[in-house]
Amino acid sequence: MTEQEGGSSEVTGPFRRILLISAGASHSVALLSGNVICSWGRGEDGQLGHGDAEDRLSPTQLGTLDGHQIVSITCGADHTTAYSDSLLQVYSWGWGDFGRLGHGNSSDLFIPQPIKALQGVRIRQIACGDSHCLAVTLDGEVQSWGRNQNGQLGLGTTEDSLVPQRIQAFQGVRIKMVAAGAEHTAAVTESGELYGWGWGRYGNLGLGDRNDRLVPEKVSFTHGEKMVIVACGWRHTIAVSSAGGLYTYGWSKYGQLGHGDFEDHLTPYKLEALRDCFISQISGGWRHTMALTSDGKLYGWGWNKFGQVGVGDNVDRCSPAHVKFPNDQAHFFTVAQNMKVVQIACGWRHTLAVTERQNMFSWGRGTNGQLGHGESVDRNLPKIIEALSVDGSGGQHIESSTVDPSSGKSWVSLSERYAVVPGETGQSVVSDGGNGNDLHPRRKCSTFGAKFSYCWYRMEEVLEPHSLGEEDLVSAIICKFAAFCVWDAWPLYVPLSCFWFGIC
Repeated sequence: MTEQEGGSSEVTGPFRRILLISAGASHSVALLSGNVICSWGRGEDGQLGHGDAEDRLSPTQLGTLDGHQIVSITCGADHTTAYSDSLLQVYSWGWGDFGRLGHGNSSDLFIPQPIKALQGVRIRQIACGDSHCLAVTLDGEVQSWGRNQNGQLGLGTTEDSLVPQRIQAFQGVRIKMVAAGAEHTAAVTESGELYGWGWGRYGNLGLGDRNDRLVPEKVSFTHGEKMVIVACGWRHTIAVSSAGGLYTYGWSKYGQLGHGDFEDHLTPYKLEALRDCFISQISGGWRHTMALTSDGKLYGWGWNKFGQVGVGDNVDRCSPAHVKFPNDQAHFFTVAQNMKVVQIACGWRHTLAVTERQNMFSWGRGTNGQLGHGESVDRNLPKIIEALSVDGSGGQHIESSTVDPSSGKSWVSLSERYAVVPGETGQSVVSDGGNGNDLHPRRKCSTFGAKFSYCWYRMEEVLEPHSLGEEDLVSAIICKFAAFCVWDAWPLYVPLSCFWFGIC
């Protein structure tokens, strides 16, 4: 442990896996194995959760949620949520205007607080937009709260809601996932139907017009394709079909729809440039879009003023551009497959990505330190976040911050570290001891689409999942249960994507 300026310190030790990432307007959050949450970037409204309004230029551990067994993290524009599966509790913090924190008022919060209205509810997924949030329950119901001036809560009114309310329009419909834009919302049902509601001025609801909708309305697809993933940018929407096809619609002034022009689309339009790719993950920024293919290739397009597309310049792109890592970082990837990306997240003006080797990269706007590089510099190419990456110089090193709610002060404490040992597959397996060779669990598989199946292994509470495709891709190791943004069934959530994530 080494002392730094301001009384903070760095915690070094064996590596923690990066399980989930999320990005807001100007802040970033990561969930690591060992139940560690790190946040960095803009802190003015308390969105980092460290008990103060200070920016953090490097990933800093959020000590107030230690021991809460968090399985989900989600950033809104200037607020953050987390969900504990063991405690059945949703937490929120940050800017509270319009009731976006769900606590019955509009007050800001600088440390995580439980949302009482959701206590005891099993949550499948949480999505946050600019000023509103939604939660999908395990039963497929949707709760929404926050700003509602354009009907984005789906409650049939334009009144803000300071606490979560059930969307009655989905009575009898089981929702699988939701996505939130600035003032609009989208949802995918378990049967593959797509819905949109809220602000529709740019066609971002996909309903063929520019009108708002106060309640969810079904989006039509001429070929009857089933949708499995949806994401929202500020004023545009992205969806992926069960066949891996990518559709975009809404605002395209900066080329964020990716169709080679700057024309808005009022209905879902298939992205021809990626027709031959099987899309596994998508993310929408303020005016840019990122898509990840099943073989780990990353593409970006749209607004690029701050380099958030990641292609080495600041020129907008109206068609998908392949994001490549700089040559000076090539030594991080001694095996070709380790360059595969397994997670992506778009902030308003910045982008985050995690590779299969467990290196985390960021690029785009860096004014508030949201890139996590210890500085306030923009980047137009992916740059490794040293503090969180297996190949960071000096190893993984995370600042640890604990908050005393009574004083509002924060201080640094040493974090518990988990050992990482080689597994039988050649990947790293998190273990509490031993050499990792005593794991002989049972194997189970489930299919997804025409190309992929998901397999995992059970040994008491230890799962070692594999994502098997044409190249036998190997994904992240998880323990206890999977915790990805799109789940399919309890208790082993089957994600509608090509990679597993979870809690160790």
